[in-house]
Amino acid sequence: MVGLPYDFMISIIKNISIFNSLTEEEVSTLSKSSKIIKLKKGEILFSEKDLVNNIYIVYSGKVTVFRLSEMGAKRVIYILDKGEIVNEVIFDKLPASVSCEMFEDSQILSLSSNDMLKVMESNFTFNKGVIDSMGRKIRRLYRQLKNTVPIKMDKKLAAKLWKLSKDYGVKVNRGVLINLDITVTYLADMLGSSRETISRCISDFQKSNLIEFKDKKIIVKNRESLSRYFKGM
Repeated sequence: MVGLPYDFMISIIKNISIFNSLTEEEVSTLSKSSKIIKLKKGEILFSEKDLVNNIYIVYSGKVTVFRLSEMGAKRVIYILDKGEIVNEVIFDKLPASVSCEMFEDSQILSLSSNDMLKVMESNFTFNKGVIDSMGRKIRRLYRQLKNTVPIKMDKKLAAKLWKLSKDYGVKVNRGVLINLDITVTYLADMLGSSRETISRCISDFQKSNLIEFKDKKIIVKNRESLSRYFKGM
């Protein structure tokens, strides 16, 4: 955990979009107890059942929010990017219901939850921004619940790759590059499947010229074709 000069913490907070509506006094309130946590890929920020007293926001890098099944299998819930709040739900003062792991080397802004609540009480626009953040996560959960119905894993994977190409896609000559380092194991964790099943699906997708997969990078050759595949068209 890095304790940075007060003025520098103010500049960090001002550089995160969710704080754009804050007054100088409100920024100062948050800055007094704020810290930057630097973590390497694979390191854990917090785990299920931990009592977490701070609010965490991704300042740089990406993080994975996940749960473990009773059998110890990991199920990825979200990948969160710069500016996203990791754990709004701690306002209920209950133990963490998820774990947070670094998807890549990252810097995390740590803020006092009590100071956050004070600012939320005085600034409706900021309050609404936090509520909107929770709302987006709930919508993502609804989409994931839709994928828990009995659908073949190849269609679930196609839908997930389509969504990742939408959220993290970069246009390249051969299609849309999903600009994340993704392993077969990570995709299996996202879908609650086995590595072997996902590996077979990826092999089939490559044979059908839907994707390219090499060195942890996936290129979706044609997003419309992938969409038609998971919709059964």
